Amino acid sequence: MAISNMYEGKKHKHENRYQYGQQNLWTGLLFGLGVVAFIDEVVFHQLLHWHHFYDKSTANIGLVSDGLFHAFSFFATIGAAFLLADLHRKHGFWLKRWLGGIFLGAGVFQLYDGIIQHKFMRLHQIRYNVEILPYDIVWNVLAAILIIIGIVLLIQTNHQKS
Repeated sequence: MAISNMYEGKKHKHENRYQYGQQNLWTGLLFGLGVVAFIDEVVFHQLLHWHHFYDKSTANIGLVSDGLFHAFSFFATIGAAFLLADLHRKHGFWLKRWLGGIFLGAGVFQLYDGIIQHKFMRLHQIRYNVEILPYDIVWNVLAAILIIIGIVLLIQTNHQKS
């Protein structure tokens, strides 16, 4: 009897996941974007001091840009947490699809940072006064791996709908 109730509870917990598939994806995307931005800010900006978000001006402007970037990552993550709570309230949470969104959001943000902000806009580089090519390769290849994992998970959840 207890096992039957657990099964029914679990079934009820995710019964609307197909209906909220897009919300699972977007919540994951926002969460992945926020978490990777947070890791970038804390590790590379604050702990290692390798760069600021905006390095084309004074150090004070760089610190202000880091603060704005950090606020962006915080609000993206908290916003995703509210959307995630809404999914649970509606019994529409879908872990695999949400994880796919996280990997895709993290990878897209990192690839955008590595290509657009580092190379085209030249807002900052990963490091200065070193051979930058290995850092760029690791940064962008890691981004591509995250994107591929996210796409694979999302494709798998598209095929599970029947």
